[in-house]
Amino acid sequence: MAVSIINLGLPKSGTTTLKHALDRAGYTVADHRIKARETPDDPADRVFVGALMYEGLYKYGDPLALLKDYDALTEVSFIYGGTSVWPQCDHAMLLALRKLHPKLCFIATRRATEELARSIMRWNNLGKLRIPLSTVPGLPVGYGHEVDEQMIWIDGHYEALTHWFRTDPLYLELDVAAPDARSKLERFLGCDLPWWGQSNINPEDRDTPETGAEPTEQKDAD
Repeated sequence: MAVSIINLGLPKSGTTTLKHALDRAGYTVADHRIKARETPDDPADRVFVGALMYEGLYKYGDPLALLKDYDALTEVSFIYGGTSVWPQCDHAMLLALRKLHPKLCFIATRRATEELARSIMRWNNLGKLRIPLSTVPGLPVGYGHEVDEQMIWIDGHYEALTHWFRTDPLYLELDVAAPDARSKLERFLGCDLPWWGQSNINPEDRDTPETGAEPTEQKDAD
């Protein structure tokens, strides 16, 4: 088993929706944290996908060296305990992944820019405290308190990915809300997806009708 798919989307861009879709399609998915590797009675023991990627890159020369039990990584960034890690924004990380794993598929989940920014702002304290008070690539400390600032950062991230991958056939920017999102992803991966819907919905949005929706789950920053 080896990682074949990595999502480079930002938090609240549809990362959990992608996770559930790949789960249902038979992929073994690591999403944000790997709770199976944590000490159950130690709340401070947290194993983050992004942390394992950096440990793999700088200690073993391969970002995926410590993630060989998984087929897909659907949320790679995290902010926790004063640590802010964003592999999807790191060109050195992307360069190493592409060079070492030339068949690796990259997906960048996204939503309409303002919708994504407002979702980040509403999600617990992610947009109001954690992002503005943390070192985030493209968004210096002190910025990101406002939706307009989040939108500049969001557009910059996806434009950078578009420039980085250019005509790479193994890269897909996926608007998860688009009517053809499911079919686009199926064509890209070359497999059928038994499920597609909405997951990890903001509490304010849970009265909104959903298609194929499942029970939501909480995590630090989707």
